[in-house]
Amino acid sequence: MTLQEQIRSNRFRSGIVVFGFALLLLVIAGLIGVVLDLSLGVFALAIALAYGIFALVRSRSMIAGMTRAQALGEKELEPLRRLVENVSIGAGLAVTPEIRLVDDAAPNAFAAGLRPEKSYVGVTTGLLRTMPKRELEAVIAHEISHIRNRDTYLMTMATVFAGVIALVADIGFRSIAYGGRSRKAGGIVVVLAVVGFILAPYAALLLRMSLSRRREYLADAGAAEILNDPEAMALALRRLELDTTSLRYADASTAHLWVESPTDRVDSERRGVLAMSGLFNTHPALPDRIEALEEVGGFRLPERLPDDEPFAAALGLT
Repeated sequence: MTLQEQIRSNRFRSGIVVFGFALLLLVIAGLIGVVLDLSLGVFALAIALAYGIFALVRSRSMIAGMTRAQALGEKELEPLRRLVENVSIGAGLAVTPEIRLVDDAAPNAFAAGLRPEKSYVGVTTGLLRTMPKRELEAVIAHEISHIRNRDTYLMTMATVFAGVIALVADIGFRSIAYGGRSRKAGGIVVVLAVVGFILAPYAALLLRMSLSRRREYLADAGAAEILNDPEAMALALRRLELDTTSLRYADASTAHLWVESPTDRVDSERRGVLAMSGLFNTHPALPDRIEALEEVGGFRLPERLPDDEPFAAALGLT
Protein backbone atom coordinates (compact mmCIF):
# COMPACT_ATOMS: atom_id res chain seq x y z
CA MET A 1 0.00 0.00 0.00
CA THR A 2 1.41 3.39 -1.02
CA LEU A 3 1.66 6.34 1.36
CA GLN A 4 -1.23 8.13 -0.37
CA GLU A 5 -3.40 5.02 -0.10
CA GLN A 6 -2.59 4.80 3.61
CA ILE A 7 -3.54 8.47 4.06
CA ARG A 8 -6.86 7.96 2.26
CA SER A 9 -7.57 4.84 4.31
CA ASN A 10 -6.74 6.67 7.51
CA ARG A 11 -9.06 9.55 6.56
CA PHE A 12 -11.91 7.05 6.20
CA ARG A 13 -11.17 5.54 9.61
CA SER A 14 -10.88 9.04 11.03
CA GLY A 15 -14.36 9.86 9.72
CA ILE A 16 -15.70 6.86 11.63
CA VAL A 17 -13.97 8.05 14.81
CA VAL A 18 -15.40 11.58 14.41
CA PHE A 19 -18.83 9.98 14.01
CA GLY A 20 -18.08 8.15 17.27
CA PHE A 21 -17.43 11.50 18.97
CA ALA A 22 -20.77 12.88 17.76
CA LEU A 23 -22.61 9.71 18.80
CA LEU A 24 -21.03 9.78 22.25
CA LEU A 25 -22.07 13.42 22.69
CA LEU A 26 -25.66 12.61 21.72
CA VAL A 27 -25.73 9.65 24.13
CA ILE A 28 -24.56 11.82 27.04
CA ALA A 29 -27.10 14.54 26.21
CA GLY A 30 -29.77 11.85 25.89
CA LEU A 31 -28.91 10.49 29.33
CA ILE A 32 -29.30 13.98 30.76
CA GLY A 33 -32.72 14.24 29.09
CA VAL A 34 -33.88 10.84 30.41
CA VAL A 35 -32.49 11.02 33.96
CA LEU A 36 -32.96 14.74 34.60
CA ASP A 37 -35.10 16.69 32.16
CA LEU A 38 -35.47 16.82 28.40
CA SER A 39 -35.08 20.60 28.35
CA LEU A 40 -31.83 20.30 30.32
CA GLY A 41 -30.51 17.82 27.75
CA VAL A 42 -31.33 20.26 24.94
CA PHE A 43 -29.74 23.07 26.96
CA ALA A 44 -26.57 21.02 27.44
CA LEU A 45 -26.37 20.40 23.69
CA ALA A 46 -26.83 24.12 23.03
CA ILE A 47 -23.99 24.95 25.41
CA ALA A 48 -21.85 22.30 23.75
CA LEU A 49 -22.53 23.77 20.30
CA ALA A 50 -21.73 27.32 21.43
CA TYR A 51 -18.55 26.20 23.17
CA GLY A 52 -17.48 24.13 20.18
CA ILE A 53 -17.94 27.00 17.71
CA PHE A 54 -16.04 29.40 19.97
CA ALA A 55 -13.20 26.90 20.46
CA LEU A 56 -12.87 26.29 16.70
CA VAL A 57 -12.89 29.99 15.85
CA ARG A 58 -10.31 30.76 18.52
CA SER A 59 -8.30 27.53 18.20
CA ARG A 60 -5.32 29.15 16.44
CA SER A 61 -4.71 31.74 19.14
CA MET A 62 -5.73 29.40 21.98
CA ILE A 63 -3.13 26.82 20.95
CA ALA A 64 -0.48 29.52 20.61
CA GLY A 65 -1.33 30.70 24.12
CA MET A 66 -1.26 27.22 25.67
CA THR A 67 2.07 26.35 24.02
CA ARG A 68 3.64 29.82 24.58
CA ALA A 69 4.39 30.03 20.84
CA GLN A 70 5.44 33.55 19.88
CA ALA A 71 5.19 35.02 16.38
CA LEU A 72 8.47 36.16 14.81
CA GLY A 73 9.27 39.47 13.17
CA GLU A 74 9.69 39.57 9.40
CA LYS A 75 13.50 39.55 9.56
CA GLU A 76 13.97 37.18 12.50
CA LEU A 77 15.61 33.76 12.05
CA GLU A 78 15.84 33.99 8.26
CA PRO A 79 17.74 30.66 7.87
CA LEU A 80 14.90 28.89 9.69
CA ARG A 81 12.32 30.57 7.48
CA ARG A 82 14.17 29.45 4.36
CA LEU A 83 14.37 25.89 5.67
CA VAL A 84 10.61 25.79 6.32
CA GLU A 85 9.93 27.35 2.92
CA ASN A 86 12.07 24.73 1.14
CA VAL A 87 10.32 21.88 2.95
CA SER A 88 6.90 23.38 2.17
CA ILE A 89 7.78 23.59 -1.52
CA GLY A 90 8.93 19.96 -1.44
CA ALA A 91 5.63 18.98 0.17
CA GLY A 92 3.64 20.82 -2.49
CA LEU A 93 2.03 23.37 -0.16
CA ALA A 94 0.73 26.49 -1.88
CA VAL A 95 1.55 28.67 1.14
CA THR A 96 4.50 28.40 3.52
CA PRO A 97 3.23 28.05 7.10
CA GLU A 98 4.09 30.75 9.60
CA ILE A 99 6.90 30.05 12.08
CA ARG A 100 6.43 30.51 15.81
CA LEU A 101 9.08 30.15 18.49
CA VAL A 102 8.62 28.53 21.90
CA ASP A 103 11.23 29.60 24.44
CA ASP A 104 11.78 26.20 26.05
CA ALA A 105 14.86 24.04 26.55
CA ALA A 106 13.07 20.81 25.59
CA PRO A 107 13.52 19.85 21.90
CA ASN A 108 10.07 19.64 20.33
CA ALA A 109 7.85 21.03 17.57
CA PHE A 110 4.18 21.12 16.63
CA ALA A 111 1.80 22.26 13.90
CA ALA A 112 -1.57 23.95 14.28
CA GLY A 113 -4.28 25.50 12.12
CA LEU A 114 -7.63 24.55 10.65
CA ARG A 115 -6.50 25.16 7.04
CA PRO A 116 -3.09 24.73 5.40
CA GLU A 117 -2.99 28.38 4.32
CA LYS A 118 -3.69 29.48 7.91
CA SER A 119 -1.42 27.01 9.67
CA TYR A 120 1.79 27.56 11.57
CA VAL A 121 4.70 25.48 12.82
CA GLY A 122 6.00 26.02 16.33
CA VAL A 123 9.54 25.01 17.28
CA THR A 124 11.22 25.22 20.66
CA THR A 125 14.56 26.92 21.18
CA GLY A 126 15.67 23.56 22.61
CA LEU A 127 15.01 21.90 19.25
CA LEU A 128 17.17 24.47 17.45
CA ARG A 129 19.96 24.01 20.00
CA THR A 130 19.77 20.21 19.81
CA MET A 131 19.15 19.27 16.18
CA PRO A 132 21.64 19.63 13.34
CA LYS A 133 20.18 20.93 10.07
CA ARG A 134 19.44 17.54 8.54
CA GLU A 135 17.46 16.32 11.53
CA LEU A 136 15.73 19.65 12.11
CA GLU A 137 14.63 19.60 8.48
CA ALA A 138 13.11 16.15 9.07
CA VAL A 139 11.18 17.36 12.13
CA ILE A 140 9.88 20.35 10.14
CA ALA A 141 8.90 17.97 7.31
CA HIS A 142 7.02 15.84 9.86
CA GLU A 143 4.97 18.88 10.91
CA ILE A 144 4.48 20.02 7.31
CA SER A 145 3.20 16.53 6.56
CA HIS A 146 0.59 16.93 9.31
CA ILE A 147 -0.52 20.18 7.68
CA ARG A 148 -0.59 18.67 4.18
CA ASN A 149 -2.62 15.68 5.40
CA ARG A 150 -5.11 18.02 7.18
CA ASP A 151 -4.22 16.36 10.49
CA THR A 152 -4.13 19.70 12.26
CA TYR A 153 -7.77 20.30 11.34
CA LEU A 154 -8.89 16.86 12.44
CA MET A 155 -6.95 16.92 15.71
CA THR A 156 -8.34 20.36 16.52
CA MET A 157 -11.83 18.97 15.93
CA ALA A 158 -11.03 15.97 18.14
CA THR A 159 -9.77 18.24 20.92
CA VAL A 160 -12.93 20.36 20.74
CA PHE A 161 -15.16 17.27 20.75
CA ALA A 162 -13.31 15.83 23.77
CA GLY A 163 -13.69 19.13 25.64
CA VAL A 164 -17.38 19.41 24.76
CA ILE A 165 -18.08 15.83 25.87
CA ALA A 166 -16.29 16.42 29.18
CA LEU A 167 -18.31 19.62 29.67
CA VAL A 168 -21.69 17.99 28.99
CA ALA A 169 -20.84 14.96 31.13
CA ASP A 170 -19.85 17.29 33.97
CA ILE A 171 -23.18 19.12 33.67
CA GLY A 172 -25.05 15.83 33.96
CA PHE A 173 -22.96 14.52 36.86
CA ARG A 174 -23.22 17.73 38.89
CA SER A 175 -26.97 17.99 38.26
CA ILE A 176 -27.50 14.51 39.73
CA ALA A 177 -25.06 15.19 42.58
CA TYR A 178 -27.07 18.24 43.60
CA GLY A 179 -30.31 16.32 43.75
CA GLY A 180 -31.66 16.69 40.23
CA ARG A 181 -33.59 13.63 38.98
CA SER A 182 -36.67 12.91 36.91
CA ARG A 183 -39.45 11.03 38.70
CA LYS A 184 -39.72 8.69 35.72
CA ALA A 185 -36.08 7.59 35.99
CA GLY A 186 -35.56 4.40 37.99
CA GLY A 187 -32.59 3.72 40.23
CA ILE A 188 -30.82 1.49 37.71
CA VAL A 189 -31.15 4.13 34.99
CA VAL A 190 -29.66 6.76 37.32
CA VAL A 191 -26.73 4.51 38.20
CA LEU A 192 -26.08 3.76 34.53
CA ALA A 193 -26.24 7.48 33.76
CA VAL A 194 -23.73 8.32 36.50
CA VAL A 195 -21.35 5.64 35.22
CA GLY A 196 -21.80 7.03 31.71
CA PHE A 197 -21.04 10.58 32.84
CA ILE A 198 -17.87 9.39 34.60
CA LEU A 199 -16.60 7.24 31.73
CA ALA A 200 -17.54 9.54 28.84
CA PRO A 201 -14.45 11.82 29.08
CA TYR A 202 -12.19 8.74 29.13
CA ALA A 203 -13.97 7.30 26.11
CA ALA A 204 -13.48 10.64 24.31
CA LEU A 205 -9.80 10.59 25.30
CA LEU A 206 -9.34 7.10 23.84
CA LEU A 207 -11.05 8.18 20.62
CA ARG A 208 -8.68 11.15 20.38
CA MET A 209 -5.66 8.94 21.05
CA SER A 210 -6.73 6.50 18.34
CA LEU A 211 -6.58 9.37 15.86
CA SER A 212 -3.22 10.82 16.83
CA ARG A 213 -1.15 7.64 17.19
CA ARG A 214 -1.78 6.39 13.65
CA ARG A 215 -1.15 9.83 12.21
CA GLU A 216 2.30 10.05 13.78
CA TYR A 217 3.46 7.03 11.76
CA LEU A 218 2.04 8.59 8.60
CA ALA A 219 3.68 11.96 9.34
CA ASP A 220 7.03 10.21 9.89
CA ALA A 221 6.60 8.45 6.54
CA GLY A 222 5.51 11.74 4.97
CA ALA A 223 8.69 13.45 6.20
CA ALA A 224 10.78 10.64 4.74
CA GLU A 225 8.93 10.99 1.41
CA ILE A 226 9.20 14.80 1.27
CA LEU A 227 12.95 14.76 1.91
CA ASN A 228 13.66 11.35 0.38
CA ASP A 229 15.64 10.71 3.57
CA PRO A 230 13.98 8.33 6.08
CA GLU A 231 17.20 8.07 8.07
CA ALA A 232 17.07 11.79 8.93
CA MET A 233 13.66 11.38 10.57
CA ALA A 234 14.85 8.29 12.44
CA LEU A 235 17.94 10.13 13.68
CA ALA A 236 15.79 13.02 14.89
CA LEU A 237 13.51 10.64 16.78
CA ARG A 238 16.51 8.91 18.37
CA ARG A 239 17.87 12.28 19.48
CA LEU A 240 14.48 13.09 21.00
CA GLU A 241 14.45 9.69 22.72
CA LEU A 242 17.85 10.31 24.31
CA ASP A 243 16.93 13.79 25.52
CA THR A 244 15.34 13.88 28.98
CA THR A 245 14.34 17.56 29.09
CA SER A 246 10.63 18.18 29.71
CA LEU A 247 8.56 21.08 28.42
CA ARG A 248 7.86 23.61 31.14
CA TYR A 249 4.28 24.16 30.00
CA ALA A 250 3.19 20.67 29.01
CA ASP A 251 -0.59 20.64 28.59
CA ALA A 252 -2.56 17.42 28.11
CA SER A 253 -5.01 19.19 25.78
CA THR A 254 -2.23 20.00 23.27
CA ALA A 255 0.06 16.99 23.87
CA HIS A 256 -1.10 15.26 20.67
CA LEU A 257 0.10 18.18 18.52
CA TRP A 258 3.81 17.84 19.32
CA VAL A 259 6.25 15.65 17.40
CA GLU A 260 6.96 13.95 20.73
CA SER A 261 4.30 14.07 23.43
CA PRO A 262 5.44 16.25 26.34
CA THR A 263 3.18 14.36 28.77
CA ASP A 264 3.45 10.64 27.90
CA ARG A 265 6.61 10.02 29.92
CA VAL A 266 5.28 11.76 33.03
CA ASP A 267 1.87 10.11 32.71
CA SER A 268 3.45 6.69 32.24
CA GLU A 269 5.25 7.03 35.56
CA ARG A 270 2.01 8.04 37.29
CA ARG A 271 -0.33 5.46 35.78
CA GLY A 272 1.84 2.39 36.30
CA VAL A 273 0.38 -0.81 34.86
CA LEU A 274 -2.19 0.90 32.61
CA ALA A 275 0.50 3.05 31.06
CA MET A 276 2.70 0.04 30.32
CA SER A 277 0.21 -0.87 27.61
CA GLY A 278 0.42 2.65 26.17
CA LEU A 279 -3.37 2.85 26.38
CA PHE A 280 -3.46 6.55 27.24
CA ASN A 281 -0.36 7.66 25.33
CA THR A 282 -0.95 10.25 22.64
CA HIS A 283 1.96 8.97 20.50
CA PRO A 284 3.45 5.62 19.58
CA ALA A 285 6.67 4.84 21.45
CA LEU A 286 9.70 6.48 19.83
CA PRO A 287 11.54 3.14 19.38
CA ASP A 288 8.51 1.80 17.48
CA ARG A 289 8.49 4.84 15.20
CA ILE A 290 12.22 4.48 14.57
CA GLU A 291 11.82 0.77 13.81
CA ALA A 292 9.04 1.53 11.29
CA LEU A 293 11.31 4.00 9.45
CA GLU A 294 14.22 1.55 9.50
CA GLU A 295 12.01 -1.14 7.99
CA VAL A 296 10.71 1.12 5.23
CA GLY A 297 14.12 2.65 4.47
CA GLY A 298 16.11 -0.57 4.71
CA PHE A 299 18.74 0.79 7.11
CA ARG A 300 19.80 0.57 10.75
CA LEU A 301 20.74 3.60 12.81
CA PRO A 302 24.32 3.76 14.05
CA GLU A 303 24.86 3.29 17.78
CA ARG A 304 26.34 6.77 18.06
CA LEU A 305 24.52 9.83 16.77
CA PRO A 306 26.49 12.21 14.52
CA ASP A 307 28.15 15.13 16.29
CA ASP A 308 27.01 17.70 13.74
CA GLU A 309 26.65 21.32 14.77
CA PRO A 310 23.15 22.26 15.98
CA PHE A 311 21.16 24.52 13.67
CA ALA A 312 21.10 27.22 16.38
CA ALA A 313 24.66 28.17 15.38
CA ALA A 314 23.42 29.30 11.96
CA LEU A 315 20.79 31.43 13.70
CA GLY A 316 23.18 33.05 16.12
CA LEU A 317 21.44 31.47 19.13
CA THR A 318 23.56 30.46 22.08
